[in-house]
This record gives sequence, C-alpha cells and structure tokens, in this order.
Amino acid sequence: MGEVNRRDFLSTLGVSVGTALSATAGAALPVVGVAHAQEKPKGNIPDTPFKIGHMTFFSGPAAVLGEPMYRGQLLASEEINAQGGLLGKRKIEVLKADENAGTDANVKELRRLKLSEKIDFFCGITSSGNTPALGPVAEELKLLTIFVDGCTDLLFDKAVPNPHYIFRVTNMQSADGVTAAVAAAQTWPKAKKIAHIHPDYSYGRNAFDHWTITFKKLMPQAENVSEGWPKLGTTDFSSHITKAIASKPDLLATSVWGGDYVAFYKQALRYGMFSKMKVASMIAFGVAPHAIGKDHPEGIIAGVHSNYHFTYPAGDRWPYNKTFVEKYNKRFNEYPNFQAEGGYTATYLLKSAIERANKLAGGWPEDDAIIAMLEGLMMAAPAGYVYIRPDNHQGYKDAVTGFSKNVAEYPFPVLDPDRIITIPIRNITAPPGWPKGEPTSTYTWIDKTWPKVKA
Repeated sequence: MGEVNRRDFLSTLGVSVGTALSATAGAALPVVGVAHAQEKPKGNIPDTPFKIGHMTFFSGPAAVLGEPMYRGQLLASEEINAQGGLLGKRKIEVLKADENAGTDANVKELRRLKLSEKIDFFCGITSSGNTPALGPVAEELKLLTIFVDGCTDLLFDKAVPNPHYIFRVTNMQSADGVTAAVAAAQTWPKAKKIAHIHPDYSYGRNAFDHWTITFKKLMPQAENVSEGWPKLGTTDFSSHITKAIASKPDLLATSVWGGDYVAFYKQALRYGMFSKMKVASMIAFGVAPHAIGKDHPEGIIAGVHSNYHFTYPAGDRWPYNKTFVEKYNKRFNEYPNFQAEGGYTATYLLKSAIERANKLAGGWPEDDAIIAMLEGLMMAAPAGYVYIRPDNHQGYKDAVTGFSKNVAEYPFPVLDPDRIITIPIRNITAPPGWPKGEPTSTYTWIDKTWPKVKA
C-alpha cells in the first residue's frame, strides 16, 4: 500500500476539532432520561421489585473513577421509579458490591447476587481485568448483564466471542489508545521521541499496543525511547517519571488512571515534567471531575477514555447532556464523569428494551425478548448517539478527547471547549465481519488496512 499525506488521511478518518452535535436527527430514537408518560403496558405486569446488582469500585484509588457509575445508575433508577417503575409497575432496587475485593472475590459475589439475592440484572464493572472473568460466569448463570466499562477488547474477542446475555455500553479499550494517538499526531506532527508510562496490567498493555500501531502508521518517524510500567495502585511514580525525563522525549503517552493518575500528575509537577515534554493521556479526565486540582497542567491531551466529558456536547446544542448534568449535579452535588453517564445510559437502554419487548408480546418480557430488543438498539444519550452492535453486543459512540484548560465556570480544569477532538468510532475500530486478531481485532485491522503516511 502506498504512502499518503498525514493531513489527508486524518481527514478521511473524520477527525474534527471544536464541533458539536445537533439534536434534531435523534427525534425518532429512544432518548435517555427524558421524562414522559409511559404508554400503558400490554398484559399483566408483576409489581415485585426488579433487582439490579451493581458492582464497581467503592473503595481504593479507583473509586474516584468507578463510584460515579453507581450514582449514574442510581439517578436513572430513581427517575424511573418516580414514574412507577419499569413498565409502570416494577420498582428498581439496586444492590451494591465493591469491585475492590479482587477478581476471584468478584466472581464469587456475582454468583451470590444471582443465586442468593435473585438479581434480575447485573451492571457495573470498571476494571478491564474483571470483565473477562465475569462475562463467562454471567453467561453460565444466564444473567442479563450490561457492563458499563471493563472495556477490554478481550471480553468479546476471546472470553465470550459469541455473547448472548452480556452487553457493554462503553467504547472498547482499543479506541482509547487509537484516539490519543490520532489526537497527538494531529496536534504535534513533528514529535519523534515517545516515552510511555502505563499501568502494568491488561488496560495499560492494550493502550500501549494500540498507541504504538497507530503511531507506526501516522508517525513513522517516531520511536519509543522509554517505557514505565507502574503496578496498578502504586503511590510512588518517581522512578517512572525520572526515567521518562532522562530519555528526553518530545512526547509522553500515558494511560495511568483514577486516583493513580491524580498521584502521578502531582508528583510529575514536582519534577517539572510537563514543561519538558508534551503529554497525551488516554484517561486523565476520566475520574470524577472534582478529583483533578487547579494545579493540573493546561494544554495536555487529557483523555476521557474516548467516551464522554460532561462539558460536551455543550449547552442547548444537545439538551440530553445539559439536562443530565443538571440533574446529576443537583442530586449528588458534583459533576458526572464518563462512568456516571455510562451507568445512567445503561439503565435507560434496559428500560427501552423492556418497553419494546412488552409492546410485541405483552406481559413481563422474557430475557430473550429483552436481548433481542437490545441488539441493534440506538439511543440518543448524554454522550451522543450510542449503538449496540448486534453481532458482538458492544456499544459504540463517537470517540472524544481534548485539551486540559482552567475556565472560570468550574473550580477544576475541564476540556477546552474550543478544542474538543471527535472521531467517528466506525473509523477507528474493526468493522463487523473482521476476523478475531492478536492482540485484538482492531490492532490487526489498523495494521493491515491503514496506509503509512509520509513522514
């Protein structure tokens, strides 16, 4: 395959800066969180509670990223219950479980929630180390599940290649590394020496792999000059920071997340790291927004896991987001992160599927009928349009990232509203029918189908 011009290829990917969605096209779609009188359901509906088991991080450094997920689902559940419950009769009851217990304990807790607590639906999960373990168990238990995150490609590439009961609403992990790399290539096209600091487990390795294959295509002149692999939950990043600085890179790529990222950036400030190199993060602003201090450096690519930041889409251009942010802030006295939006949207996806299934058959729908309605469902949500692909049960929404900036409206930095970067998700993920690949399908798709650009 011949070489192409970088700017031209980025244009074909649909990369745009500072644009906003229009709400008009979504009028015929189900809409997340918009209060409306439910149509009278068909048939007899039981009034027993609908039990949701919600597992995320309620303790440890990951809680500043994960706990808002529970709050998003709680807010949606309260709104639905205020209208009488699912199909106007079944009030939602949410049972909490702490993901910080570890993978083995999480698997046992999932079984307990289903077999002892008799949950009807499972939701949550932050860590990509957990969904490949929990997904097969949910399938075995025939437990309807929407994972909010736990976004590893391996869930549907390997652990559950033919899902029936499980779905996921957050963009898959490969989009994270690709989005950050595309944004960096567009912003700093002369960067040649790249340092890396990533958590030493599946998420960090995935981020590194997909950044690297994308840069190989877009920035063939670049080379990796340093790698740092801190353990998840570490409190001391000094050796990784000094190693990166010593390599004298043009650019640092990092996927450190949650409370770990807060500790990392504060330590990096003491070493003057941000004045010595450009920085592109996959998930810096994925935490609860108030967890980031005003001391955070401006002008870095501060990723949001390629999913959602509460300031975008902005204002009246996308009322579904404006309304969600206002309701969430009023309920919890804080602003939502992408996990909060994911928990909220997952609940309304379930509600929409249940209502559609009821219209077809009447009564309380069987899980298979709900699943059939979830497959291929598209919804207008706070983050924009979300689509559940029927072949792999994966949720897709356009990828978003941006640049850190302090603004007068908030006591913490946000994404610069004039420099939001969006990329159509279909242009950076493997399409339907693409064979499973190593390390992921998206990796092999980029490797085999993207041209190299001119250096």
